[in-house]
Amino acid sequence: MKIKEVICALERFAPLPLQEDWDNAGLQLGLTETEASGALLCLDVNERIVDEAISKGCNLIVSHHPLLFRGLKTISDADYVQRTVMKAIRAGIAVVSMHTNMDNARGGVNFKMAEKMGLTDVEFFAPKGGGADAGSGVIGSLPQAVAADDFVIGVKKQFDVECAMCNELLRRPIRRVAVCGGAGDFLLGEAIKAGTDAFVTGEMHYHVYFGHEQEIQICVIGHYQSEQYTNEIFKSIIGEACPDLPLFLAETNTNPIIYL
Repeated sequence: MKIKEVICALERFAPLPLQEDWDNAGLQLGLTETEASGALLCLDVNERIVDEAISKGCNLIVSHHPLLFRGLKTISDADYVQRTVMKAIRAGIAVVSMHTNMDNARGGVNFKMAEKMGLTDVEFFAPKGGGADAGSGVIGSLPQAVAADDFVIGVKKQFDVECAMCNELLRRPIRRVAVCGGAGDFLLGEAIKAGTDAFVTGEMHYHVYFGHEQEIQICVIGHYQSEQYTNEIFKSIIGEACPDLPLFLAETNTNPIIYL
């Protein structure tokens, strides 16, 4: 099984044209004609992730967030990106990233979040144009309506979150929920227009919280936390297409934020 075959399986599920214009999904570095020895599946790529891949005998890292967003003019030890590139190349490890194309794909990041929350009848609520079966966020229903405080507690438990940032608790039951992994405040207006009771995302700017009291329940759980199960999607895609390839969910926590 060559590395390029693994990449093809991922891109069939989440084609690169689905990514946003500013993104840099796809192959980051490495030789794709090489036989794959194993794949480490993760959210971010840094030096510790490369070390974990080496320890597990993997010559492929599949991440959600791209290691390279912009071109490098220098490859040295000046920052963690350059050091990670150097370490991966020295170890013969290829890196591929499925970012906003995986966010926007059917069955992608937002569908996985909805699955973890137990939502049913999940569909896009901010579809992409051009006839593609893709969108920036999803909407679904809880099995039964719940009070706002119980809803937030449930989300915290489902995503193993230490704290959630919320606006004023809604004084009506929550049933319809909009979801967007990562930085999703650009979709809050669309969630309100869709008539949802709650909006769950990874991060939002401070001023966006204002003015929505008793209109919608905002629940912000952290960027890393919202997308942490993306590696499960990778495992499902690659496992089906390449059943003999050893796959490992990364044990390294790359979240740069700690809660004290």
